[in-house]
Amino acid sequence: MLRAGIVGLPNVGKSTLFNALVENAKAEAANFPFCTKNPNIGIVSVPDERLNVLAKISATKQIVPAQVEFVDIAGLIKGASKGEGMGNAFLSNIREVDAIVHMVRCFDNDDIIHVDGSVDPVRDIEIINLELALADLGQVEKRIERTKKLARTSKEAQAELVILEKLVVELNTGKSVRQLGLTAEESETIAFLQLLTAKPIIFAANVSEDDLATGNEYVEKVRKVAAQENAQVSIVSAQVESELIDLPSEERADFLASLGVEEGGLKSLIRATYTLLGLRTYFTTGEKETRAWTIKAGMSAPQAAGVIHSDFERCFIRAETVAYEDLVSNGSMNAAKGKGLVRSEGKEYIVKEGDVMVFLTSA
Repeated sequence: MLRAGIVGLPNVGKSTLFNALVENAKAEAANFPFCTKNPNIGIVSVPDERLNVLAKISATKQIVPAQVEFVDIAGLIKGASKGEGMGNAFLSNIREVDAIVHMVRCFDNDDIIHVDGSVDPVRDIEIINLELALADLGQVEKRIERTKKLARTSKEAQAELVILEKLVVELNTGKSVRQLGLTAEESETIAFLQLLTAKPIIFAANVSEDDLATGNEYVEKVRKVAAQENAQVSIVSAQVESELIDLPSEERADFLASLGVEEGGLKSLIRATYTLLGLRTYFTTGEKETRAWTIKAGMSAPQAAGVIHSDFERCFIRAETVAYEDLVSNGSMNAAKGKGLVRSEGKEYIVKEGDVMVFLTSA
């Protein structure tokens, strides 16, 4: 299961959002810096209405959604790359995640302390970006020292050195690794370094309930920064999400409607994070169970089968496959077959988002 780390300055609402994400998580949320000393981890279901539609078609007894792991990471301050605050813990924890959800405070509230004394999302983003870049710069410079020695006799080391020296130049200008347009081969060469600024990122603009429907000036500033980094922005309200948890399910829709929205932003953030991680969904459905299976983009049919069980990949023969839309529009697998919409796909087939599949194996 791939992991997304929730990062940000202290007191921007990370733990409150995390509690809302996992509902029953025990993450501590308090009004003082560094209340999250150790990372909290929660497994979150990915909202997907397609599951309910398929379950109705198949008269399914159980629905199993796709899942993503979220990690609530300690807050960061200036100097984190030098160990200030919880910096060392923050940096080591973020290296272990696959993508970053950067939570940015976009609301005014005198009762909630801001670690730098005022609300300024651009400054807050720059603080974290700088600390991550400095941490990467230090790591790359250390790697260069070692690689220079190896490059005397190794062509692989020589090629790596070229990339490392390129990174040093760009990191010194304040750019992140993900902004450099590295080739797939270059990215693979330095993947072992787990560079912080190479990780894909989404900005979660945390607003008050009054701004959830429309956003505000702070959100627009975040969007401008995100555009420069080719990143997405999701508007969320940790306040609203924490209140939704305490409401009966039948009252939640009315509460959201009173705020002018259909959802609090949390579901869209989960979906956006799932996509950011490069994940795709295919389905299996039947009377016993309808399940969303998670694969990486570009996986073949045998690899997708292997997500269910390794024997399925090893013994793969073919996959009966139908697009979700074709199955739904025809009302059943048999009806879709009757119109020639169910395909027999072999080992070279690349699974598409929303495929509904039945695997045939030799086992």
